[in-house]
Amino acid sequence: MSASLDTVFAALADPTRRAILAMLLEDDMAVTDVAEPFKMSLAAISKHLAVLSEAGLVSRERRGRVIWCKLEPDALKAASVWMQGFGQFEAVDLDDFERFLAAELLDPETVEPPQD
Repeated sequence: MSASLDTVFAALADPTRRAILAMLLEDDMAVTDVAEPFKMSLAAISKHLAVLSEAGLVSRERRGRVIWCKLEPDALKAASVWMQGFGQFEAVDLDDFERFLAAELLDPETVEPPQD
């Protein structure tokens, strides 16, 4: 289980791969459609898809001349179960955290500390 968790978390560590997964939440997509919004080569996107596929997060299927990608959400179950083990900690307000990160990335000098 540890090796598969390592593979899943390693795949999720890259922002491009997370963006690809978010795109595939909507529907299956051809590899060329997956690559379209990114400023990188089709070969680079294919490498990202290979990592996601190795982790079991994405499956690929050839339909005629086109390779289609499909999200495999069950691959996240083990990671989700593992993370739930940390449920005894106080929940994080992800909206506040996202606003904080956005402000920090825009101008770290003007960020105010979170209000309790």
